[in-house]
Amino acid sequence: MNVALESPDQPEVVALIAELDAYQDTLYPPESRHALDLASLKQPNVLFAVARDGARVALGCGAIVLGSEFGELKRMYVSPRCRGQGAGKRLIALLESEAAERGCTLLKLETGPYQPEALGLYERCGYARRGPFGTYTDDPLSVFMQKRLVPTAVAP
Repeated sequence: MNVALESPDQPEVVALIAELDAYQDTLYPPESRHALDLASLKQPNVLFAVARDGARVALGCGAIVLGSEFGELKRMYVSPRCRGQGAGKRLIALLESEAAERGCTLLKLETGPYQPEALGLYERCGYARRGPFGTYTDDPLSVFMQKRLVPTAVAP
């Protein structure tokens, strides 16, 4: 398995994001979904990673939006047919490392309570529950988490 920063606008990755959207459509109403669109994922302050198998087929993806005070983990998804192979953990590890290299010291995320696999992954990766942040409101269909990072940025 290979995990690397890539562009989100590749057809295979767009299809993976559409798979994520279709899945979340079955779980949450539109007002409780806080997804980024493709144009937002292509912004310069966004790190976007893709996990691929040995045949270079996209298995999963994830992003971090870097802000001035924290980074936000977004669009994390591993196709159900590929879960249990470590793709999610490897995506998070790469994104955290890349964010830390850019001086990010805190990552936050919002996910839903009906995604036990995601919640378990985040907890295993060291994320702890917290209250709403940024523009999010307290919503029973939102779970908020965060993790501190040790910055690894090298001074110029």
